[in-house]
Amino acid sequence: MGKTKELRTDQRGLSLIELLVVLVICAVVVAGTYRVFVAQSKAYMVQDQVVDVQQGIRSSMEFLLRDLRMTGFNDDNASSQIEVPTPLTPGDNSITISYERDFTTLHTITYGRNAGTSELIRQFTTTNEFGISVVGPVETLLENVDALNFTYGVDTNGDEFVDNWVLTAGIGTGTVVAVRVVLTARPPQLNPDLQAISPRTLVSTVALRNMCKGN
Repeated sequence: MGKTKELRTDQRGLSLIELLVVLVICAVVVAGTYRVFVAQSKAYMVQDQVVDVQQGIRSSMEFLLRDLRMTGFNDDNASSQIEVPTPLTPGDNSITISYERDFTTLHTITYGRNAGTSELIRQFTTTNEFGISVVGPVETLLENVDALNFTYGVDTNGDEFVDNWVLTAGIGTGTVVAVRVVLTARPPQLNPDLQAISPRTLVSTVALRNMCKGN
């Protein structure tokens, strides 16, 4: 006669306390993972905004420097019907430049900061050989601009080199042969939970080669 298999009567499941301990441990692990995920997401958003504003500043500065390099350009060709009476109208926080284009058109471009909207703006005006002007719309090149400042390299002795760097009031009778631009902007603070992002500043200097001609 075979042996009868004995039944164990001491088998137990998890107690309530053990189950609660397991749940607490799982909750701690999940909470820690979530906090790491949130922190990484915020860091990514901050870096993304910083990259966007840096690219915006560089792009806007390229527009500005490209136009500044043309300041005072006048081909002096016999076919030209355009004079450039005021190649540069300086300001501490704005600037207007003019140059000839295609012998028949005077281009005048104004850059400035709209204090009300904190935007870098650009306005383009053309004047033909008959004196008829067409004023273009105001373009917004960059938002969240904290500052736009210009200082001017002035030639005071006619050697076509910068003798002094001054603000508008200090130009006097000298000739402006260079301009230094300081553009500061910040990323938009769309999410109040994100850390405050410091503004970014780009400084560029351009020589006004056309202003040196004949001086």
